[in-house]
Amino acid sequence: MRARRLRTATGFGATVLLLAATVTPSLADKIRLPRATAEQIAFSALDGWADDDHAAAYGSFVNSCRAILKGNKAMRRARPIYAGLFEVCLRASSSGKLDGAHARKFFESNFKPVKVTPFADPEGPFYTGYYETEFEGSRFPSPEFNVPIYSKPSNLVMPARPGAGKIGRRFGRKKVLPYYDRTEIEEGILAGRGLEICWVKNPVDAFFAQIQGSTRIKLDTGKTLRLNYDAHNGMPYVPVGKFLIQRGIVSKEEMSMDKIRAFMEANPDEGKELRRKNRSFVFFREVALADHEEGIGAQGIPLTAGRSLAVDRHIHVYGTPIWVEAELPIDSEKPETRFRRLLIAQDTGSAIVGPARADIYFGGGEEVGHAAGRIKQHGKFVMLVPTTVAITSDSNEVPLPKSRPLDAPEAKPEAKPAEPAAQDVVADNADEHAAVPLPKPRKPGT
Repeated sequence: MRARRLRTATGFGATVLLLAATVTPSLADKIRLPRATAEQIAFSALDGWADDDHAAAYGSFVNSCRAILKGNKAMRRARPIYAGLFEVCLRASSSGKLDGAHARKFFESNFKPVKVTPFADPEGPFYTGYYETEFEGSRFPSPEFNVPIYSKPSNLVMPARPGAGKIGRRFGRKKVLPYYDRTEIEEGILAGRGLEICWVKNPVDAFFAQIQGSTRIKLDTGKTLRLNYDAHNGMPYVPVGKFLIQRGIVSKEEMSMDKIRAFMEANPDEGKELRRKNRSFVFFREVALADHEEGIGAQGIPLTAGRSLAVDRHIHVYGTPIWVEAELPIDSEKPETRFRRLLIAQDTGSAIVGPARADIYFGGGEEVGHAAGRIKQHGKFVMLVPTTVAITSDSNEVPLPKSRPLDAPEAKPEAKPAEPAAQDVVADNADEHAAVPLPKPRKPGT
């Protein structure tokens, strides 16, 4: 669907906002949030809500609307939240470009805050951070560049949607066998099949590119190659940081991506063994993006640093606004930076599992990565649910085994928009409120 031309908010746009507040949810639009309690609260209960940059959040939401408005009637019927977001996006296209005050009014008129508390983790919602990696590389192998980055193999079977089949290796006409794991692939079982996109300097670079799900390769020709997640081998993701914690090499409080990389580079043999405890392996595809453009998320749109969020796609719908409250280690290694911000669900990851588990996108480059890689904090998770949808808690309040990754999540899923599943699983003081500083972004063209 071609997006309508944006215009400045007028009286008509304000009327659209007011109309949104008059809609009453129907029984058909009542959904249940799995494995969590869902408590509707007031916007006034959101710490720092009035001080956020609502215009920036609105801009990111409008980006999501480009994908949401392509959804057909069947998709909207199957997923009440998707249908609700579709209607809100229609109002956004009529409202045009909004300043901060009007953007805040838009969110308050079209959504209601629902605080989500997971059963599985008594400490509450859990956040990590991710970023787009950047490494040196070459289109051709050499003694310097000898670790391949692979594209998706033709014999890798990937189901069209979750639960529709097994991920694996096609054998004969009907049989699907487990695909090769990280050890087999690193040992060269795919070598010489024409799958190499490029080569990088060391396996640690390739490993971290896979964890983050996208990367910029600075080629020896001076050009930049942009790669995005395309597929994975179907093996479960294992956060390797936990093994360093278990061995007493790094404390749980100090664990970060930098600590993992430092260990792997200082101990090549042990580093290889550590890598291979995570049998999951990611394949990439080239994407046509300029140096100044951000990577593409699973919703199929460019991500926004500090405004895009990766969530469990089996529970949440892309485009859902989510209010995050947490104390994060952005300015330093101590979790003392107040983070009070509205983000939009636009991405996902295999390690992002649960109703209140999320990954904050920080942008691209290794400088940004230092901060993103040390985030592993609890906080508050508040969904902004369309006013047309009623959401309830899970009636089965049985605590699940505590489980969360101890280091960064696995690669983000493919960049093309994914059609929603057939059914919603969510049967569906002044200085204190100052803007949250993010790591200094990379300058375009550097």
